[in-house]
Amino acid sequence: MKRVTLIKGDGIGPEISNAVIKIIEASGAQIDWDVQTAGADVIEKEGVPLPDRVLESVKNNGVALKSPVTTPIGKGFRSVNVQLRKDLDLYANLRPCYNLPSVKTRYENVDIVVVRENTEDLYAGIERQVDADTAESIKIITRKASLRIAEFAFDYAIKNNRKEVAVVTKANICKLSDGLFLECAKEVAKKYPSIAFREVLVDNCCMQLVQNPNQFDILLLPNLYGDIVSDLCAGLIGGLGIAQGANIGENYAVFEPVHGSAPDIAGQDKANPTAMLMSAIEMLNYIEERKAAEKIRKALFATLEAGIKTADLGGSATCSEFADAIIDRI
Repeated sequence: MKRVTLIKGDGIGPEISNAVIKIIEASGAQIDWDVQTAGADVIEKEGVPLPDRVLESVKNNGVALKSPVTTPIGKGFRSVNVQLRKDLDLYANLRPCYNLPSVKTRYENVDIVVVRENTEDLYAGIERQVDADTAESIKIITRKASLRIAEFAFDYAIKNNRKEVAVVTKANICKLSDGLFLECAKEVAKKYPSIAFREVLVDNCCMQLVQNPNQFDILLLPNLYGDIVSDLCAGLIGGLGIAQGANIGENYAVFEPVHGSAPDIAGQDKANPTAMLMSAIEMLNYIEERKAAEKIRKALFATLEAGIKTADLGGSATCSEFADAIIDRI
């Protein structure tokens, strides 16, 4: 039995966590959950949103399933997500984006994997107030981080029968920082002659994605562009409610939905657990619970094909009703 850290988060986090746990248990997966709490609700009790006990749990178990945690905009504590990625060196953010059955979108047959460097760029959090009217942020791009994320992208392409990696930068303007990222991607690409490689500027990439997303296979991006473009790709397949994510390092992996904590609907049984469930399916594959992962995937797809959906996808099912429908099909 594999021990896995479960970070329940706040807002809708506990609701979708409970729904997903029920589904995983129904699949027969052998998991011993190490339940941890983090986020806004923890600050009053422990003084910080990400207590050391959470990090130690992930380090001990090696893998975690995490629900959303609130990040205040422009004030308050540092993002729990960013801190987890930094402290555990989860350098690769993996965002597979593909169409799900009966989820109506403007595009069909989208199948894009976003690989985002996860530890530096502007997200390094190096900022200062120069004077009362000026603030400054430092963008950090290193050769080490750029090479290893490029290696991750090409290695993923080989293992998953993907055909192309497109590196996305603004190297025409940020000639040193983005230029270094591009240089490293080119260097790694030479070692993988069976994988096609191309360069795309990030603004052009966004335009191309909304015109013809089917042209892209794997996108390799620095941290900030990757954050933005991965949400754009989620929009191509139906929104953040179905967008999965994983943060992977040499020693640890944290799987989580992409969307936020939605405090406005917390406790109302309205949340869509699909994104967290999709993330959980990837987690199950990661820990070699492949049969359970496939059971859940088939049951989820069958539920959607039957027209059972939460409100954000145009349906009327509650979070718990949707989970029960999946369990019935398992």
